[in-house]
Amino acid sequence: MSQRSALPAFALVSPVQLMVGGIIFLPAIYVFWLSLNQSSFGQAATYVGLANYAKVLSDPYFWRALVNTVIVVAVVVHVELLLGLLMALFFASGIPFRALMLAVVLAPYAVSEVSAVVMWRYLFEPEVGMMSQLLATIGLPPIEWSVNPSHGLLMVCLLSIWLHLPFSFVILYAARLAIPGELYEAGSMDGATGWRAFRRITLPLLMPALLIAALFRYIFAFRLFSEVWLMTGGGPARTTEVMAVYLYLEAFRYNSFGAAAATGWLLVLASLLLAVVYLRGLYREMFGKHA
Repeated sequence: MSQRSALPAFALVSPVQLMVGGIIFLPAIYVFWLSLNQSSFGQAATYVGLANYAKVLSDPYFWRALVNTVIVVAVVVHVELLLGLLMALFFASGIPFRALMLAVVLAPYAVSEVSAVVMWRYLFEPEVGMMSQLLATIGLPPIEWSVNPSHGLLMVCLLSIWLHLPFSFVILYAARLAIPGELYEAGSMDGATGWRAFRRITLPLLMPALLIAALFRYIFAFRLFSEVWLMTGGGPARTTEVMAVYLYLEAFRYNSFGAAAATGWLLVLASLLLAVVYLRGLYREMFGKHA
């Protein structure tokens, strides 16, 4: 492409690039600058270097929030991928009333997070909730999500899985439908049926889609906020906080904007490191022959 023909193309894409720079990169640079300063409401920013990062990294509540985040993310993402894969295989095998079943599976994605939290709070209310009564009929204790930290994290995991499972399912289901049926016919002629066909044909061809779904869900799950804030508020005694809730409290309850900005950048770096790992795996799966 000559320089003259490249100029109109650049003129066409430049508004989008300017918009991306204005919406993403400029605020990110400002937050990084703020993380190097001590600032609060009605207070001029004072440069403190890496003191905010040292403060955050020495805070035991930060490490508790980090551990809670890792636990929730690990449970939510892996259970979602497993359930999404099983559902994609089930739908691809051919089920009756597929359109209706698809609408049922995708319905949680159309529910707002606030509405979902309110609904789940009533369903799992320890005294009169329908799910708590159902657990009692089969001899199980209720989920005391408001007083027991482990139960609170369990509720957050279940709610997040229910809300975001359609995302993983759609990606994996589309990838499964894209696999040519001729491969399974050839495999059956060679004796590859059932588990062997899944292990030799389905799983390798679904691996890029699995990595993409895992990458996006890890990044989104690291930013988990509304489910925790609306369900438990980080309590009792800040034992169910996750990183996003910790950042919110630092900024808007304790008015420490510098520490909140430092927490945000630590969260960004953790997400980027995780993304690099999955992007390398995705690159090897898709372009391994040329890597």
